[in-house]
Amino acid sequence: MSQGSVSHTALGPGGEFDRIRAVLKRLGLRAASSGDDCALVTIGDQHLAISTDLAIEGTHFRAGWLRPDEIGWRAGAAALSDLAAVGATPLGVLASVGAQLDWPEEFLADLMEGVGAAAHAVGATVWGGDLVRSERLVIDLMVVGRADVPVLRAGARPSDGLWVTGALGAPHAAVRSWEEGREPDAGARERFAHPVPRVTEAHWLRDSGATAMIDVSDGLVGDAGHLAAASSVKCVIESERVPVHGAADAPHDALVSGEEYELLATLPAGFSTEDATRFEEQFGLALTRVGSVRDGSGVLLLEASHPVDVPAGFRQFD
Repeated sequence: MSQGSVSHTALGPGGEFDRIRAVLKRLGLRAASSGDDCALVTIGDQHLAISTDLAIEGTHFRAGWLRPDEIGWRAGAAALSDLAAVGATPLGVLASVGAQLDWPEEFLADLMEGVGAAAHAVGATVWGGDLVRSERLVIDLMVVGRADVPVLRAGARPSDGLWVTGALGAPHAAVRSWEEGREPDAGARERFAHPVPRVTEAHWLRDSGATAMIDVSDGLVGDAGHLAAASSVKCVIESERVPVHGAADAPHDALVSGEEYELLATLPAGFSTEDATRFEEQFGLALTRVGSVRDGSGVLLLEASHPVDVPAGFRQFD
């Protein structure tokens, strides 16, 4: 029985998010406001961003795809990307690991070395964790950051531009190669194994007036849907503008490739290509306008100015 309700940030469509909505409805007043990339908690004069992220062998990666240190880096970067998505400054990481009985000690040390390296790269440290025996490798990371001026998903406004960092599609190509029994292109493998949480880039976007932000973990189209739902707007994506990584198999992959951990942000209409050039000069990373924000709801995908069906990417429960 529901115990009342609180206001939650709206989520986009999909079986995973239907289940989250059902959970939040059941929890009612026992759950704080939810739906952004992090929980935002104020303790005294401290404003904290807290998130948790789970990586499971067989779901997020398979044995033999990555070295233990790469598994640790990837898990750490994925969790820390949630802090980047709200413009937070990372502080610490807590790691709970479930590992098979026959996993050597050095593999576990290598895995945690990867977690620690990802944390160190953005100024955080490993605070502790837990280790248990498991039938398969499971890595559950909690990350904590300082969020004095968070950027949420709910601030996008009609007339804002829709911008994305980096180039997309390579992780999708890497997974396809492994599933087909081939070793991926080196560039695709690197993007899958060593994603970069865009923490300093997020601070730049926040300070440049970003009205809403999300990291690209469910695919560009899927995450645009979450941003649109949270802000009660329509996100229009012009497919020919979407930056495609050189290791992607096809332009379509850039629309649906998940676990990219790039940033999708809405910026005021006055934000220009000259501003984007300054971003690229500072970070050595492209910032590309891929569309706009309009009145309405959902995601509109255009090809040569004509509406086309929105492709479905990977979904956990669909």
